[in-house]
Amino acid sequence: MKGLNSKVAIVTGAGGGIGTQICLRLAEAGCHVALFDVAEAQAEANAERVRAAGVNASVHCVDITDHAAVSAAVEAVAGEHGRIDVLINNAGWDIADPFLETQPDFWDRVIDVNYKGPLNLHHTVLPHLMKQGGGKVVNIASDAGRVGSSGEAVYAGCKAAIMAFGKSVARELARTGICINSVCPGPTDTNLFADFAGEGEFGAKVRAGLERAIPMRRLGQPEDVAGIVAFLASEDADFITGQTISVSGGLTMHG
Repeated sequence: MKGLNSKVAIVTGAGGGIGTQICLRLAEAGCHVALFDVAEAQAEANAERVRAAGVNASVHCVDITDHAAVSAAVEAVAGEHGRIDVLINNAGWDIADPFLETQPDFWDRVIDVNYKGPLNLHHTVLPHLMKQGGGKVVNIASDAGRVGSSGEAVYAGCKAAIMAFGKSVARELARTGICINSVCPGPTDTNLFADFAGEGEFGAKVRAGLERAIPMRRLGQPEDVAGIVAFLASEDADFITGQTISVSGGLTMHG
């Protein structure tokens, strides 16, 4: 990808499956990576893999729902690396349950992680991008936010919200050189999917049913998401903003 060498990228949820592959793909392109995750040990293990690609990596154990903590971590990245060029909002959390069986404290947690967390990152990172005259933001949303998903109603609502929010801020900042886009994974073989599908015979049936429904006849892999993220973070995507792209093996096709 053009123009990623020596850039500095913040990746949230950097210890998870998709986050891991995003970090490694950016590192392969020459990006220095700041890994944000509450799971510090997993993030540090991934940071070692990033450093093995010959670039710098820093680990920040930060709760993205805490604006003050996010602000402090972002300033630490700017101080250590001298700049911030790319923000990847990848962190997410959910537990699958029918909406009427959930309670307000659960809604609050889902909203805090999946919507307010990315807002905190935008609010603290965008001023750095504006000072530098541009940059890229990629929000990892979900096809659940485009078409709905049983058992994920609040999560789907948050993902739809972050797509609309991204489009709105992309319009506000279009003349600043900042591009903001969303990537929507379909069913992807991650720990979050395993938690959603469950274990044993039921989980196997959920997986098999999705594999039959997906035209490419398989679940997505974290590696399938990393490529489009790197593209949108690169100079090859300098004239792309406010867009939403599904990575779903053809399960969702939007005009």
